[in-house]
Amino acid sequence: MRQASISRKTNETEIAVTLNLDGSGQYDCHTGVGFFDHMLEQLARHALVDITLKATGDLHIDDHHTVEDCGIALGQALTEALGDKRGIRRYGACHLAMDDALLRCALDLSGRPYLVWNVEFPAERIGTFDTELVREFFQALSSHGGITLHMDKLHGLNSHHIAEAAFKALARALREAVEPDPRKGDEIPSTKGAL
Repeated sequence: MRQASISRKTNETEIAVTLNLDGSGQYDCHTGVGFFDHMLEQLARHALVDITLKATGDLHIDDHHTVEDCGIALGQALTEALGDKRGIRRYGACHLAMDDALLRCALDLSGRPYLVWNVEFPAERIGTFDTELVREFFQALSSHGGITLHMDKLHGLNSHHIAEAAFKALARALREAVEPDPRKGDEIPSTKGAL
């Protein structure tokens, strides 16, 4: 089974995450940030990975450290669960529509982190959640998961729909990328022989 458990503790946050890439979309996410929990649940459900994540953070300051550090921990768990990446498809892409929002995600589990982020939000907040933190999560996940990740908003009027479509597009692209490739067997998907 392709699984990993990561514990991360700093002066700002304490996070425990378990990730199962061969799951069924089960989730148990508690960060203290309601909207973010909802997004993590979308990620698990639509990627068909199981995520258990418990985070305690300095929410009396703001949500920034908690959201960013969850991205770091999930990225580390993804890296560990993938191992040397033998037999995976490696690439994934998704155009995802959610009402007014249309998001495009393309990614490569290359081991070379790079984020291209062309997503603007009409509102600064979704409830009490700062929309800037969506990018912070994606940046941390990309950096610590070794993901080349491109996210583009093609259309969108409602900030909630835009954010949720971004997480769902990521989920569907990730689902494709981590799937075993039946035509490649146990090969590493690179001409270099390593990722």
